[in-house]
Amino acid sequence: MTGALDGKVAIITGASRGQGEAEARMFADEGAAVVVADVLDEPGQKVAESIGDRALYHHLDISSEQEWNDCVAAAVSAFGKLDILVNNAAILKMSPILDMSLDDYMAVIKVNQVGTWLGMRAAAPAIRDAGGGAIVNVSSIGGLKGIPSMSAYVSSKFAVRGMTKVAAIEFGPLNIRVNSIHPGAIDTDMASRDSERHAKNPIPRIGTPEEVAKMALFLASDMSSFSTGAEFIADGGTTAGLQAAATGR
Repeated sequence: MTGALDGKVAIITGASRGQGEAEARMFADEGAAVVVADVLDEPGQKVAESIGDRALYHHLDISSEQEWNDCVAAAVSAFGKLDILVNNAAILKMSPILDMSLDDYMAVIKVNQVGTWLGMRAAAPAIRDAGGGAIVNVSSIGGLKGIPSMSAYVSSKFAVRGMTKVAAIEFGPLNIRVNSIHPGAIDTDMASRDSERHAKNPIPRIGTPEEVAKMALFLASDMSSFSTGAEFIADGGTTAGLQAAATGR
């Protein structure tokens, strides 16, 4: 049996834990060689070592242009090419607009927005040289709607959604598809695990990192060969609306 990503090489950012780790493990299980990229060196090394010979850990601050160039070069050096980029890494700082400092706002923008843009710019030439492939940008339902106390995060995730569409147009002639994923509450260190908070969603629970990884796998593989510039939502129905109170008949 062949995997959906046999022979492919992927860089996955923020892959030392949570969604990124789930994506790295799933991509490797489906036949890909994986660069586990993160700033969390010890857990990132452990993830790569546990995956085996077809995984490499690389330290990557996604807000650094030079570190992006080094990461892409490391992937090509280790595995011969690059086919896939998953821009998963992000940070969150919560505060009402009137209480948030400019430094905190810009810190989120620099990582989530600029880091994603730098990743696409660094990876696209190598993906083009490999004959084409896919870029998956992880946005959020915060890239679809406003969320109180999350102005910086929401701004960055709306930007990821928008730049995904621009990149899809520009990279289409290079045979590179670019799509965005918009997770809702997922069971990671960044999310609230308050069960009551999710109880009124159409799917009344928190999501799992593996559920997001499955969508990333779909978008990275030929299963989505005619999809580009689009949003794919994994939020348990949160953006559809909350369940109404039960009524009798």
